[in-house]
Amino acid sequence: MGTIFNEKVIEDFMHMCHDGVRQGWHERNGGNLTYRMRPEEVEYCSRFFDKKPRDWVKMPVQADNLKNEFFITTGSGKFLENVELEPQKNIAIVEINDAGDSYRIVWGLEGGGRPTSEFPTHFMNHSIRKRVTNGENRVIYHAHTPFIIALTQVLPLKAEIFTRMLWKSATECCVVFPGGVGVVPWMVPGGADIAKATCAEMEKYDAAIWAFHGLFVSGPDFDTAFGLMHTIEKAAQIATYALAANGGKKPNQVITDDNLRAIGKEFGVVLNEEVLNYKSDDDMFC
Repeated sequence: MGTIFNEKVIEDFMHMCHDGVRQGWHERNGGNLTYRMRPEEVEYCSRFFDKKPRDWVKMPVQADNLKNEFFITTGSGKFLENVELEPQKNIAIVEINDAGDSYRIVWGLEGGGRPTSEFPTHFMNHSIRKRVTNGENRVIYHAHTPFIIALTQVLPLKAEIFTRMLWKSATECCVVFPGGVGVVPWMVPGGADIAKATCAEMEKYDAAIWAFHGLFVSGPDFDTAFGLMHTIEKAAQIATYALAANGGKKPNQVITDDNLRAIGKEFGVVLNEEVLNYKSDDDMFC
């Protein structure tokens, strides 16, 4: 019969948690990860679900297109570095009810606990990303990426400015996220307000920066979502170094707008023209 850990999606979920820890993005209980399961994954894992279902928990949000879905989620207050050591105590599988407004734990978080405090935000953004990608996106990932957090303290909190900065910091960036990145101003985490504000950005972008907090990304699978997070944070690191090395002034050389268009043409990606055409004195990488 095996165990639930024979299911590859559980193994991949645990591995992604470990990858984020290795990057230094998950101090203490920081960050969270959720995955919308495929029917065949649910079918395999269901043989290991609790014999007695746990109580339904009402959420402050609702989504019709997530009714009866199942999610793998990290736990609230749990350390991602412990996921590989004791997954059954640090992650869970939750079922959404047929009204799309409540969840119950069907496996995991042994000894007590609940899904990540950001679960309502993840849930609503899963709904958005499922709709705008025709069901392709299944991963939502949040991490405390230090260089992005640092830049939110010195740059205007505008999607166009951050996107241009990231695109112009490293050649591959406009290929990895040609649509750009959104920016959400600081908000108290875990509530309906930040969920709604992030949803507004995720209608347009695969990733949203949370001011003074980190990054929030989506993707069709674990590798793509992690790669997006990694690329954005690495570009922010390069930009931080470039600005510091030049005394906080605009870099002397950057990738030009024409260069960006040439990259897009060569790699067959359509860059966000609103970002390309954006001009502002506040744009440190114009």
